[in-house]
Amino acid sequence: MNEMKAVVNFAPEKGSVELRTLPIPEIGEEDVLLKVANVGVCGSDLHQWTADHSWPVNYPVVLGHEFGGHIAALGNRVVGWKEGDRVVSETAAIIDPNNPMSRAGLYNLDPTRKGFGYGVNGAMTEFVRVPARCLHKVPDQLPFEQACLTEPCCVAFNAVVENARIKPGDRVIVLGPGTIGILCAAMARLCGAEVAIVGLEADQHRLEIAAQYGCTPITGDATEWAKERDGMGADVVIDAAGTSMTLKLALQWVRPKGLISKVGWGPQPLNFSLDPLVQKNVTLQGSFSHNWPIWERVLALMASGMLNVQPIIGGVWSLDYWHEAFEKMHHGEVVKSVLKPF
Repeated sequence: MNEMKAVVNFAPEKGSVELRTLPIPEIGEEDVLLKVANVGVCGSDLHQWTADHSWPVNYPVVLGHEFGGHIAALGNRVVGWKEGDRVVSETAAIIDPNNPMSRAGLYNLDPTRKGFGYGVNGAMTEFVRVPARCLHKVPDQLPFEQACLTEPCCVAFNAVVENARIKPGDRVIVLGPGTIGILCAAMARLCGAEVAIVGLEADQHRLEIAAQYGCTPITGDATEWAKERDGMGADVVIDAAGTSMTLKLALQWVRPKGLISKVGWGPQPLNFSLDPLVQKNVTLQGSFSHNWPIWERVLALMASGMLNVQPIIGGVWSLDYWHEAFEKMHHGEVVKSVLKPF
């Protein structure tokens, strides 16, 4: 059998996603062929499905960039791996190794970088071609259903640990109880912070899941919580909402000389003044993607049980039922949908 099922985003119009049959990919000398065990549905997959994304997509493309599985075949220049190895893959499918960012180990910031699921074919399928440099070993005690969510955990680690430098005892507000927001809240708790996570009335179910990580769920206005300790505001605000307006709230709730780590995308114009950023002497920090040492650290956290992603997994669907998995996540019924090809 040389064919496989795949969830394909085939055009820029809304709803242009369908299940197709594709040939099993051929691999190059430095690639592996990965038999996909599980693949997480990301908010960006949903944005490409609803056609409200803000990044270029190489149509038609197989969706999916949160994935793990077993190595099925290896290119003849691949060393250090063997068939059957349990692995997860980073998302930077194509990078320029000579780009100054890549040479500094920050290939996630290489402007020419192309990722799985929008730049090259992703993993909502049975087999995916992966450069061997993207692979990380999955410890035996970590099931793939959880390991496939290493990627969003790495996004959260970068936003919270690397870019926000949270200290024990800090008061942290997370805006947006989606996958990234909840994982950011969990990371901030691991750093020893008191954490509140803010959502809307419609987010009640997701806020309850966030509360399982020891966070205070807040619907709407977090002013009172922000000022509770000394009247000044939160030490750090993590903006993980997929809209631009939340930055205005972050500026209201952060304390003078505090920090805002912005990890959520929001293509809308701001339409408000950034003067509070100046007046309060606030640091506004962007946070994008992740790199090799972050993946190693996050896998260690997951394997040890210190970081448990099981509470956010709302169900596992086969590729045939991808539409239901997308719908349930899109409507907020589940935080994270996971697909299983076999």
